[in-house]
Amino acid sequence: MFLSKNKLDYSLDLDYQYPLVEMFHSIQGEGFWSGVNAFFIRLAGCDVFCPWCDQKETWSMKKYPSLTVENIVNNLQNINTKHIIITGGEPLLHNLFPLTNVLKKQGYTTHLETSGTHNFTGDFDWVTFSPKPYKKIHESIYDSVGELKVVIDNENDFIFAESEANKIANNIPKYLQPQWENPLSQELIFNYILHHPQWRLSLQTHKFLGVR
Repeated sequence: MFLSKNKLDYSLDLDYQYPLVEMFHSIQGEGFWSGVNAFFIRLAGCDVFCPWCDQKETWSMKKYPSLTVENIVNNLQNINTKHIIITGGEPLLHNLFPLTNVLKKQGYTTHLETSGTHNFTGDFDWVTFSPKPYKKIHESIYDSVGELKVVIDNENDFIFAESEANKIANNIPKYLQPQWENPLSQELIFNYILHHPQWRLSLQTHKFLGVR
């Protein structure tokens, strides 16, 4: 059931359900908004299957409870931030309009982290587009990108990163992020950026700090 594309029925939005892995209050660790106070909503389900994924436990939806939008938003009552990051897994496996409609109505800033492999849904203030070479990108993502962030594991990943950068506007921030389990990727990115100044370095600072 595809609800509330035009924000017409708030009550239906509140009853809509999502498979939820976790919710937590932390600091954004990477990309353009690195260092920002944020509340994370991690949805279950992913069909990209990156071999180096650090959230493989999110791939299946079956082992996680389904919570209504009302249940999810009730957890925000005592959280001192208006910046809400919806992540996964791959959030675009779900219709995100019901959740973002309610969040926007209550004054929150909505931020999506996605690989862009499914039809774009939701009302977002910012979209972190992190494409992967393992699954085809859905064309609907490109008009909504706030930042491009590509994980680099080997030199071939730079070719993929450039191909995706060519599909978005020149003024959109573009990041290369080391694959955490491959220390050599840091040196690859460092040297690449020295010769390609249109790119920036993104580090997963939350992992260095040992926080979520």
